[in-house]
Amino acid sequence: MIPLGVVFLPDFAPERLHGVVRAADDAGLDELWLWEDCFKESGIATAAAALAWSSRLRLGIGILPAPLRNVAVTGMEIATLDRLFPGRARVGIGHGVLDWMGQVGVRAESPMTLLREHTAALRALLAGERVTTSGRYVHLDDVALDWPPPSRPELLVGAIGERTLRLSGELADGTVLTGGTSPRQVEEKKRQIGNDANHVVVYVHAATGAGAAKRIADEGERWGYDDVADVSIVGDAAAFAAGTRRWIDAGADTVVFQPTPDDPDVEGFVRFIGAEVRPLLD
Repeated sequence: MIPLGVVFLPDFAPERLHGVVRAADDAGLDELWLWEDCFKESGIATAAAALAWSSRLRLGIGILPAPLRNVAVTGMEIATLDRLFPGRARVGIGHGVLDWMGQVGVRAESPMTLLREHTAALRALLAGERVTTSGRYVHLDDVALDWPPPSRPELLVGAIGERTLRLSGELADGTVLTGGTSPRQVEEKKRQIGNDANHVVVYVHAATGAGAAKRIADEGERWGYDDVADVSIVGDAAAFAAGTRRWIDAGADTVVFQPTPDDPDVEGFVRFIGAEVRPLLD
């Protein structure tokens, strides 16, 4: 069974998260995903709250910007989440938006080198290893987590370009593909990842209910898509099920629906995915 998720966009006020988690729980949604976008909402703080409010929901963070974070702190936070809520947090790291990284003075001259060093060190820390490394960006001197997870949790990398996709296939357990990735592009990116065991998560722009087509059209214009229909799903539950199968057939292992920032009823959208779309794909 392919897990289905919904993004709680950081465009939504943090105080709305509790109601969305309740709706997801009630509807049987598999996963809720969060973004650590500058300068909106923390990924770790929102994930911890959401996990505490639910006894079953899995929380994905896609992604934590590596330049913004010390790798030891990120390791401590992920380990703490995993020990408090075993197996329910799926965390991704990535380059972050480079302009945002520049705004806070952490834009790297070589984002690929930074992400490689960060991913390798984080993976080792979460595996309970004692790490000493002195790279271009990551420096650790005899560092080990006092409370590592009982077993290393899944680590994802957010990737768009081929070099980052290859890095994910080499060092990570899974890859997060951004909204705007068509089924054909999923197939292509899986080949570039080059690791059949790498779990591919893909965001899909989606809308239902009154005004859905207009909201998706506006989203396509905002992102500059040539063909928004190829990278989105609009309509009722049957349309969603049929559309979702396009990404599943292309090789996606988790499909996460990305509502529009102006969705008038996010809780309703979450209930729609969990209660109406999910049963059609079981």
